[in-house]
Amino acid sequence: RERFSSSGSRSVRPSVARRPKMFSDNQKIGTSLLGLGLLFMCLGVVFFFDTFLLSIGNVMFLSGLLFTMGLSRSARFFRKKVRDCGVRGVACFFGGVVLVLIFRRPIVGMVAESFGFLNLFGNFFPIALQAMRQMPVLSTILNTPGVSAVADRLAGVDGRRAKSWA
Repeated sequence: RERFSSSGSRSVRPSVARRPKMFSDNQKIGTSLLGLGLLFMCLGVVFFFDTFLLSIGNVMFLSGLLFTMGLSRSARFFRKKVRDCGVRGVACFFGGVVLVLIFRRPIVGMVAESFGFLNLFGNFFPIALQAMRQMPVLSTILNTPGVSAVADRLAGVDGRRAKSWA
């Protein structure tokens, strides 16, 4: 960018490298709660649908979602999903959480919750897959021919996508 000095001559402003935006403290806490919530839910499934671990995982996941996105953005996200896709995904997700937390039905609750989760966040899977393909270790695993085809099919990526020329 050019800038004029007081004498009228042009001076070139040095380009300043932009720093990436850092997470706020709430977003750091929320991300940690999201990760721990997913960990506890996975442990709950591994330990034969342990109700306590699933309950802790659900509470941590939902509180992490609220901390990461904020209360108003979370409410707007779920209202938009209800308006765009219908109430099916949101009802199954929160119904599964209620089944696990209150009614102590872990298997039925996790099936309903998984169905709702896929309906709510299914559009994010191709984006997440593309980001994982840019990571150092995961890229070699995800770009092998057999794993690549399975990952593309699970994420819903079109198999006829253009190959990069790089």
